[in-house]
Amino acid sequence: MPAERLTMRKIREVFRLKFDCKLSNRKIAKSCLIARSTVAEYLFRFQQAGLNWPLSEDMDDAQLEQLLYPAPLPSIKSSRPLPDFDYIHAELRKKGVTLSLLWQEYKEQEALGYQYSQFCHRYRKWAAKIDPVMRQEHRAGEKMFVDYTGHTIRVKDLHTNTMRTAQIFVAVLGASNYTYAEATWTQTLPDWIGSHSRTFVFFGGVPKVVVPDNLKSGVKKACYYEPDINPTYLDMANHYGTAVIPARVRKPKDKAKVEVAVQVVERWILARLRNRQFFSLAQLNKAIADLLVDLNNKSFQKLPGCRKQLFNALDRPVLNPLPAEPYQYAEWKKARVNVDYHIEVDRHYYSVPHPLIKKQIDVRITQRTIECFYKNKRVASHIRDYRKGWHTTTDDHMPKSHQKWAKWTPQRFVSWAGKIGPHTATLIENVLNARKYPQQSFRSCLGILRLAKSYGDERLEAACKRENVIGGTSYRSIESILKHSLDQKPLPDQSPDNEPIKHINIRGARYYR
Repeated sequence: MPAERLTMRKIREVFRLKFDCKLSNRKIAKSCLIARSTVAEYLFRFQQAGLNWPLSEDMDDAQLEQLLYPAPLPSIKSSRPLPDFDYIHAELRKKGVTLSLLWQEYKEQEALGYQYSQFCHRYRKWAAKIDPVMRQEHRAGEKMFVDYTGHTIRVKDLHTNTMRTAQIFVAVLGASNYTYAEATWTQTLPDWIGSHSRTFVFFGGVPKVVVPDNLKSGVKKACYYEPDINPTYLDMANHYGTAVIPARVRKPKDKAKVEVAVQVVERWILARLRNRQFFSLAQLNKAIADLLVDLNNKSFQKLPGCRKQLFNALDRPVLNPLPAEPYQYAEWKKARVNVDYHIEVDRHYYSVPHPLIKKQIDVRITQRTIECFYKNKRVASHIRDYRKGWHTTTDDHMPKSHQKWAKWTPQRFVSWAGKIGPHTATLIENVLNARKYPQQSFRSCLGILRLAKSYGDERLEAACKRENVIGGTSYRSIESILKHSLDQKPLPDQSPDNEPIKHINIRGARYYR
């Protein structure tokens, strides 16, 4: 590798110290902080160029450099056939294509062509001179770069007569520079996810990698080594079968493609819309879509073709197919299971398996469903309920003791009693109404109805009839009637002569219950 040249200012200083100051090469080297061999080389070039000291005042640095470093004479190699660098540049974006493979194909066609090292050197020299928008090497269908522009567009609301600001989302494919742009109201997570879904539809497929900036909607916590991707963003990527690789913090070259695309969108689209008044987001996006067609069909300045042509040739054939259903927006949150084995979402409570009490779980929230995950395993799923303060409970999530009572309702007890007889149904209703809360009477009702297993439906119906006559509502009373066979005896006479005496000093049977 040739040594790096000194600046022309330092070279002139070498000549001045030699010819004006009459210093030795050693002292010149020490003064200029260079090697003695370097001093000797420049003095030799001075002599070979036929220069005289002092130099002419009209001689600038460019002329002096040309004399000291004359262009090499043409060699035999210059007559060798040059590779098609446009073709090489386009082929390198295809998956699996390398410079080595392209050189082999070149040598098969041109036996007298350049060897591999010169082939690579001349291609890289050519590539360094083309437009920087197209200089980066990207595989077809591999990466999609996304970001927001710094510029916004104002939209007037006709109903409120106020102005709102729309954000501009930009996406670009690495190989073809095929570009997509749209307007959204915000840069928040719902708009961020929605823009990605619409971008994939616009491209007609999904790239293998998405490269975003480190905005909060995409990356929860930026990190040079292990960035924390937003769970919703990661969920969206999994749905479409792509990967998210954020650009490194303070490394703008990682997303140079989209930086250039943003600049192109600002100049080619936003600048043309600067004097137009929009009254809805849909109207603005229609105008952006029309200009996008012109942008993607616009010819490159230093490369053949346009973005649309390169997209059809490179990216479109290798993009992954779209899933059958578009991604349904979902938010993720962490929740701790309460002692009643429920978690809270928007002031509604959903059950999870009771062994997870006091555990922290992940909750996936959509417009229609609530899904609960523990250690990446789904443990519960519910239809979303927007009623505040209500509970949605699955029986299987309850402990066994809770499941037993959860199945019972006042209507179920009355229905069961009605199958035995009308007197039994009446008694059960009286028992349920005897307490402030019907649940307090469930055990009594269950005990009464289960007496039918021991004594039969007919005897229980007769016992309930007797209990209704005397005004009782006690399980023990019914059990006593059946135990002592009182159900088989005539009912007590309810004629006026035998009616109980009503007096303020007589407590009655109810007093002792």
